[in-house]
This record gives sequence, C-alpha cells and structure tokens, in this order.
Amino acid sequence: MGKTTEVAADRAYDQTKTVLPAEVARGTYMQNAPGLAALKVMHLLIGKAGGRMGEDVQHHVRLSEVREVEGLRHHDRTSLTPLFAELQAAVLISDDTYKNRLTIGGLLDVAEVDYSEEEAGDLVISWYFSRMFTRAAAASNHWAILDRQTVFHLGSKYSVLLFQHIASLAPLDRVSSKTFTIADLRALFGLPEGKHKRFAELNRWAIKPAVEEINQLSRLHLTATTIKRGRSVTNVTINWEVKEDPTETKRELDRPKVGRKARRDGSAETPPLSFPVTGSVKGDKFWEPIARDHVTRIQGGHVPDLRGLTDAFRNWCEAKGIPLDARAIDKTFI
Repeated sequence: MGKTTEVAADRAYDQTKTVLPAEVARGTYMQNAPGLAALKVMHLLIGKAGGRMGEDVQHHVRLSEVREVEGLRHHDRTSLTPLFAELQAAVLISDDTYKNRLTIGGLLDVAEVDYSEEEAGDLVISWYFSRMFTRAAAASNHWAILDRQTVFHLGSKYSVLLFQHIASLAPLDRVSSKTFTIADLRALFGLPEGKHKRFAELNRWAIKPAVEEINQLSRLHLTATTIKRGRSVTNVTINWEVKEDPTETKRELDRPKVGRKARRDGSAETPPLSFPVTGSVKGDKFWEPIARDHVTRIQGGHVPDLRGLTDAFRNWCEAKGIPLDARAIDKTFI
C-alpha cells in the first residue's frame, strides 16, 4: 500500500478526485468540526496541494478557483475570512495506541490573502498546513479517495463529515460496515454538548438526511441500522456498498440543485417536456427557480428580467435551430 502523498501525486491531474489522509477523513479525530462551506474550502485546499500536502511548503489557490465550487460561488475576501477562522479552530486528535502517544494539533498553520488584484475581481490565497497535518500526510499509508464533485455538491456539514469518514473505510478489504456508539456519531458530526441530545433528534437532523443525501449524490449506497438495549438506541451500524450503476447519480450531479431535495424524497414535480413557447418563465414552478438560481449567481445577486430572459432564450434557440422540446432543454437553458 503506497503512501497517501504518492497516491495524491499520481492523481494530481484528475480534477474529479481528492486524496486526503484517512486520519483527517475520519471525522472522529476532529473536534470543532468546521461548517459546510469551510469543509468545502478544506477539501479544495487539500486537493490543490495534492502530492505536496506532506511538505512544509506554501500552497496557493485563486479566488476564481474557489468560486468554481458549488456553495462558494459568491464568496469574496470578507466572507472567506470567517471560513478560514473555522479551519484554524478545528482540532485534530491522533491517538497512536502502539506508541502510546497522543497528539493534538490543528489543520492550518497560517493563511494569507493577497488582495492586490481585488479590483480586477480576483485574489490569491496562500497557506501552510500545520506541522501535525504535514507529518500525518507524509507518514500516512492510508488514504481516502473522495469524489470531489460529490463533496462540493453535498448540502450539509453532516453529509460531508459522514461521507469522508465512510469513504476512508470503503477501500478496505472485507470491510463493508461499521458500528458506531451514539457518542462516536456525535463526535463524527461535531455536535456540541446539548445539541440533539435525544437519539430521535440526532437521527432526524443528522443521520437520516446525511445518509439519504450521500445515497443520492455519491457512488456509495449507505444503510443505517439501529441497535437497542431495551427501549434505548445504543449503537448504529452503517453498511455501505459501491453502486453497480452510478448513471442516476451522475445525472443528478449534472442537474441544478433546485428541487434536489424534492427529487430525493420523491415529491418533485415531473419536469416539463418543453420550454414555454409563449409568455414568461415568471410564475412557472419549474423554470423560474432555475432562472433565478443561475442568473442571480452570475450577476452577483441581481434579479433578472425574466420576460427578457425568456424571449432571449427562445430567440437564441431559433437562431441555433434548437427545438424548445429538445432533450435536456433545461440543461440548454442553464
């Protein structure tokens, strides 16, 4: 089994995958776990560092690259600052029971933002990983190869933390399940004392939605089974398997996030077969959310003239010879 950094170096040109040390991927080793946006930044930084994550060198990423990530597309220097503060506050704990050695450290050493090009709409973020992280990455013979597209599309901190944990275990031979105590799950999800104290709350707000979202957006299919002692749930076993046919998952990753939860729970309306031939998309339950989500994102929050947008798209389709009932016309519109 090669080192994590060697695997990362081999996959440096594969922008669909991120390789990170399993010690980091397994969320039970992380306290003060960052929120969803900060976790996505973390995965971007680790993916950007690639095979050099175990070296004591300065890494760089541009704001334009950050904005390519779903959920980070509107960020700027001001809004990124608290995300890096969250990453600084994350605590990594490694307990080597063979060496009887407990190590406590962080994820990042120092991060800097060069905003000399800010007026042109870009800036450069530089950072060093912490000594603990670089040591762990350099020494690690265990890695988690994560589908970067899945991580960047997940809409919950709990989903990211559970996915990276299970993804670090999935490659292991003859291992297809893990049993967690309730305390283990609370630590994995980074839950503070007092939040979701009852198992019913933990299951409703963290376990169940995370499993469902991972099943919808990843190559893995998870099943959670509770274990009781009397009337109380004491453990949860999570089984996983790699999907034989990931076609539907890939299709969902390519679709707009609008309506994703509804599609997941089966309450989504059937998409129309055609773009409106007359009138405006304004008021249309399917087309208006797509227009508002994608155009406002491009125009920095500006609400578009939906009538003008509708006419412009119809005229464009006519000029290109594209029928309004063409297959995947919603993707063409986006």
